[in-house]
Amino acid sequence: MDLFPLWNSLRIAGISTGIIFFLGILAAYYIARIPRVIKGILDVILTLPLVLPPTVVGYLLLRFLGPKRPIGAWFLSVFGIKLTMTWWSAIFATAVVIFPLMYRTARGAFESFDETLAYSGKTLGLSGTYIFWRIRLPYCKQGILAGTVLSFARALGEYGATSMIAGYTPGRTATISTTVYQLWRTDNDGLAFRWVLVNMAISFVVLLAVNMLEKKERRNRKGG
Repeated sequence: MDLFPLWNSLRIAGISTGIIFFLGILAAYYIARIPRVIKGILDVILTLPLVLPPTVVGYLLLRFLGPKRPIGAWFLSVFGIKLTMTWWSAIFATAVVIFPLMYRTARGAFESFDETLAYSGKTLGLSGTYIFWRIRLPYCKQGILAGTVLSFARALGEYGATSMIAGYTPGRTATISTTVYQLWRTDNDGLAFRWVLVNMAISFVVLLAVNMLEKKERRNRKGG
């Protein structure tokens, strides 16, 4: 059993989750502070990948990152880098797909923050940066951690957009999801089922971690 799909899926999910961890938190924090009308418009735009079919997300990415498309052609001509059909091409797909999960979870955590704590910090002369990193973020950490773990799980199981922008090449771009599909196409049900079990086991552990974080957050709120 070639373990490359597992390794590739883990690194793609890990990198994309790391990227959207910071982007999702920053977007949630700043968008929560702007006027309601603008916030509503941006909220719809940033959440759109959550409701779009993954194949549509993959198609739109190909329209921009393909070797004959604006961004893809520029990178190919200037840097000699092809943005599609490589293992790291899947990072673009998974990052776009999971960003709404991180953004929505972080925004919900920030909206539950007791602003009187921030006001108290300001009266003591604390800077906005200090308040964000030492007061606001620790207060919201359980919700943010839950969003991070959930985003990782979603990235690990992403198929539609990943298959379109990265394709399937054994030992190069194969992930767990694309491997299951290819094994099913070639009537190798036994090996496909083994990969399904691997994916289910990882997902079970991830969801268990999310439930534990949510229970801890509820206990902390009751205790507060």
